[in-house]
Amino acid sequence: MSLIPATILTGFLGSGKTTLLKRVLTEAHGQKIAIIENEFGQENIDSDILVTDTEEQIVQMSNGCICCTIREDLRGALQLLAAKKRQGLLNFDRVVIETTGLADPGPVAQTFFMDDEIAESFLLDSILTLVDAKHAAQQLNDRQEARRQVGFADQIFVSKTDLVTPEETEALIHRLKHMNPRAPIRAVHFGEVALKEVFDLRGFNLNAKLDIDPDFLKEEAHDHDDHDHDHAHGEHCDHPSHAHAGHGHHHHTDDDVKSFVFKSDRPFDPAKLEDFLGAVVNIYGPRMLRYKGVLFMKGTERKVIFQGVHQLMGSDLGPQWGGGEVPNSKMVFIGIDLPRDIFLQGLEQCLA
Repeated sequence: MSLIPATILTGFLGSGKTTLLKRVLTEAHGQKIAIIENEFGQENIDSDILVTDTEEQIVQMSNGCICCTIREDLRGALQLLAAKKRQGLLNFDRVVIETTGLADPGPVAQTFFMDDEIAESFLLDSILTLVDAKHAAQQLNDRQEARRQVGFADQIFVSKTDLVTPEETEALIHRLKHMNPRAPIRAVHFGEVALKEVFDLRGFNLNAKLDIDPDFLKEEAHDHDDHDHDHAHGEHCDHPSHAHAGHGHHHHTDDDVKSFVFKSDRPFDPAKLEDFLGAVVNIYGPRMLRYKGVLFMKGTERKVIFQGVHQLMGSDLGPQWGGGEVPNSKMVFIGIDLPRDIFLQGLEQCLA
């Protein structure tokens, strides 16, 4: 049986996850989708809406939050779905896991890698994060959960942009890019989200192309001559749209979720790099949300693709460097208060 793709849908309270789910479940797309829904609170109103509107199988977990207390339940729900599919009792093409608005998607994502039985049945496709444009500035300032959800995302949808000014939307998108440059960000009206923007994004596929926003890198280019690589995004930022940011004007220069990029044309020494990455993951793993890169390694003519979530790190041989390509390494790290200088200097010392 081929692996069943799974999508984690996350976003802060009121960002529109259920609206998006209903849209996905009611559209005539011909796919059968199993939903694992985790509603926070006594009344599972969302599941009633979903159950009455569709014939999808819903595994409802109402005893708390997916992120830590009921990770075993998530495993159980996934195992049950896979078993029923194998036995021919249930027919579905993919799974969507809706986390509560307060959940950290990290442990949910790790379940797909740490549990052999789950890994043999499911393929984690991507983490989608919804951000409510009207309340995002306040939520990002006040709640680390909201910032972590942005840091984990493979794709960010900004909802409710019709309730704010274009300047506020622009300032919010700029802020989100500084927190997570590798996730495409787009404003959505829920009636118009095409399924191809929701499924089969391959955010966790090691061989997928490395999506670092090209404008994000361009913006920092002027700084490369003065510093080793690039400045810590958000620290010296004077983007004009911030003047219109409304709430949280310039507060976000202190977002604890930040990203930085390492680039080099020199090859890495594989043993040194492995030791260094092992050490930083050991120390900073819980604060490392997502990290990903295409590496130029001494001793191989192929690209090495690597990525990780928290303490879980994997690498894979990619295609050969193309004829016109100059081999180089490009890595992006997204995390909570990571010591950027330690990472950049350490990586520099791993070059051959």
